[in-house]
Amino acid sequence: QVQLNESGGGLVQPGGSLRLSCVGSGLTFSSYTMAWFRQAPGKEREFVAGVSFTGRLDSVKDRFTISRDNAKNMVVLQMNNLNSEDTAVYYCAANLNLVVNRAPTTYNYWGQGTQVTVAT
Repeated sequence: QVQLNESGGGLVQPGGSLRLSCVGSGLTFSSYTMAWFRQAPGKEREFVAGVSFTGRLDSVKDRFTISRDNAKNMVVLQMNNLNSEDTAVYYCAANLNLVVNRAPTTYNYWGQGTQVTVAT
């Protein structure tokens, strides 16, 4: 059974940083393309960043950096200079595509999400 477990969310002040982690189990992690999505209240789920199984990166935010550690079955999203518009539930996702795809419908596995709130 594939499981993706996110952690690292919380409350942070504007301008601050957070590091989200996602650990996978029940899958050959190194074979999967991994991605982070987010969903704010009343909005659609949107792509944030992804890394293919070959290490190719894609990101829509220069302030956000994605990395993976296959030895730990982990993908990390480093978020810097956060602002209120970054407030959302952040999800980790996985698929077997050769390249990173920004469409959430292409991902087979999802974590439960971790809340990120940017506020004073």
